Amino acid sequence: MWIIAGWAAVAATSIVGAVVLGPVRGVFIAWTLISVSALALVARNVQIRASRQRGERSLAPEPSDRTSRAWRGWLRALLAGPIGLAAAMGVAVCFAVWAPLEDQTRIVLGGVTVPILWGGAMAWTLADDRILRATAVLVGTAVVTFAAAVLKGF
Repeated sequence: MWIIAGWAAVAATSIVGAVVLGPVRGVFIAWTLISVSALALVARNVQIRASRQRGERSLAPEPSDRTSRAWRGWLRALLAGPIGLAAAMGVAVCFAVWAPLEDQTRIVLGGVTVPILWGGAMAWTLADDRILRATAVLVGTAVVTFAAAVLKGF
């Protein structure tokens, strides 16, 4: 019963929005209002409880307390910089070569994803305690994606 009533409310809101504001803008505004009203319904029943103290938890945990070595610092800098960039560019070039989209769309999406992927590679390599794992993954990603792009041809 409630499911049928909910779908009827969605249909009625869409139809009224289309009649009042036009078929494109009205449906868009109606569906936006449906989402906002669902969020308001959920937010109405939110209860803020005191959290249990299980220890120190943070969204940005501190780096490990191991003794630092010079080669680890240099390797992290190389991974966050040029190696991470090479892996990000490899994924973007592979996408631009293999995606079944128009040429302009593939090039633009490939170019837009490079800074996002590079930022992800930086964050991961600087936060991960296992630096050799990050090295293997980023170098492997760069080699595999560039090789896949070369297989089809730039």
